[in-house]
Parts: sequence; C-alpha cells; structure tokens
Amino acid sequence: MRMLSWLYGCLAAQRRSWHTSRPEFQRHLRQPVISIGALSVGGSGKTPVVRCITELLIRNGERPALLSRGYGRSIRLDGVVVVSDGKKILADLPIAGDEPLMLAERLMSARVLVADDRFLAGSLAENRLDASVHVLDDGFQYLSLARDIDVIVIGESDLDDERTLPFGPLRERLTTASLADALIIETPSSEELTAVSERFGVQNCFRLVRHFDAPVTMTSEGMQPGARVFVVTGIARPFRFISGVLAAGFEIAGTMEFRDHHRFSLKDVDRIVARAKSLDAEFVLTSEKDIVRLKPYEPFEFPLAWLPLRVTIEPASQFERWLIETISETRSFPASNAC
Repeated sequence: MRMLSWLYGCLAAQRRSWHTSRPEFQRHLRQPVISIGALSVGGSGKTPVVRCITELLIRNGERPALLSRGYGRSIRLDGVVVVSDGKKILADLPIAGDEPLMLAERLMSARVLVADDRFLAGSLAENRLDASVHVLDDGFQYLSLARDIDVIVIGESDLDDERTLPFGPLRERLTTASLADALIIETPSSEELTAVSERFGVQNCFRLVRHFDAPVTMTSEGMQPGARVFVVTGIARPFRFISGVLAAGFEIAGTMEFRDHHRFSLKDVDRIVARAKSLDAEFVLTSEKDIVRLKPYEPFEFPLAWLPLRVTIEPASQFERWLIETISETRSFPASNAC
C-alpha cells in the first residue's frame, strides 16, 4: 500500500514538472485567474473559501466568473454550461452540479460556469458575460490553464497524513504547497500558522475560520434553539458539520450519512423521513450543500432545515489588501505577455 501511494506521488510530481517546464502549452485568459485548490481530497473548505473570495471581489467592484468542472453532475453536456449569468439562474441541479448551483444561488451577481475545459468557460465569461476576473474552483491540479494567483486551502487535519492516493488523503505531496502564492489554513493558533508558513516557505499565510449561521427552515415553521434534530449529510467530512450542530446548541436524535455528492433519491427521502419520525425528531437538519440536492423532492413530509456555513479569512483586512493589490499588479504585468 505504501509503495502504491509513493508511486502515485511520483506520477503527480512528474505531471506537474512536465507542465511547469512547458509553459507554452498553458492557455491564458485575458483577465486575471485566481485558483483556489487543495492538496487533500474533499472537505478542506475550498467551496466556502471560493464563496468568501468571490464576495470579496464583488465588494471591490469586480465582475467575477466562477469556473468549475461541475463534479457530480448527472448530465454532462458538451461545451460550457452557464449556471448563472450574474443576473439569474440558468441551469438546474443535474446539469450544473450541487456546488456550482449552490454558489450561483448564494452569489447572484457572480457568473458561474461549468465545463471540463475551463479555458473555454473563461473565454465565454470574458466575451459574453463581461467578466473582469476568474475564480478557478478546485484549480490547483488543473495545470493546462495559466493562473495568476494560486491559493491552497489546508484543512485542520490535512497535515497529519502525508500519504498520497490511493491509500492516503493527498492528491500531491505536501511539499507542493510551497508553490502556492498564499496558504489559507484552518488552525486555532497563530503559532501553528507561523510554523506552516516557515515549513513551506510561503510568506502569505492566513487563517480559515468557520462559522455556522442560524438554521434556515424550508417552511414557515421556525426552529427554536435546542430543538431535537435528525442530521442528514452527504459531504466529505460529516463530523465537522455534526460538531457545528452540537456547538449551535441543538440536540441530535440521530444521524444518517451518505457519501460526498450523493444523489438523493425518493427512496432516500422516504428513509430519512421514516427514521426522523421514529426518533421523535422535530426537524431534519442538513448542510448547505445537501439542501441543494434535496430541494427537488419538495414538498417534504417532515420539517426540513439547513445550517448555512460561512468562513472568514483572517486577518480579513490584510488578506483583502493582499488579494486586491496582487490582482492590480497582475493587470499591470500580465503573465501572458511575460518573456
């Protein structure tokens, strides 16, 4: 097992080296590209970070285009799917995928596009949707597209196991983090933040802090603090969500866990309702990403609520200043014109 993980790490390193040594094969968009990625598989916090950075860009007068591969789509169309043109939602769950649709619903002024070829998606966003900057979702390993800023999100446990796939959690070796322009790290202490910065030689390191907002119910019925809930998840690291539910003061009657990006069926919904009733729960409580995949089954036979997750990147003012200044420098010295 260790040999296979070592071999996977070698192949990933060779792939990156091949692309790095052949920049002429990279394609360049006209507007700046900010890549948000991770070294680990699932659950590091990339999607809420993408949302946070996109909101920051909008506040600063940018017209961001979110470029996603739409992982988990049940219908894969050729070309580019415009999930949102910055004014309205144009695609549904099977065509868009859960995370792009969720982001489009939360970021109504952002352009959200899904395609296997994200250069094609970015070109469409520039030429037809007037995008001024691109946010490349889960883009650190998407090496065929040139990026101006590489941000890596490191979850709280991502540094604990250095094994790569198929028997470890990493897509690439940890040392690859040294190639990032910035690291966003989920850590409780400034001392650990400094240690990670020194370990990888990355000057720009920021803290990722998660916050759960008040639950949102799917009906007019309000959800009182301390309510007895049945928790349903289909995300990569459900224990984090469950911890958030407990921290919010709710009583957990039971849980039902599905794999990440699980496509809920009517049979699943019936099982969830039956289990919640048997446990005398007041609400079924799920995550922000899961509610997107459950909505097609409205109306529900049981009160349903979801717990919104948002993140802050701290120090917030320092991160915002760094990002906006770096984008400005990129426009002054575009990488595509570099010698």
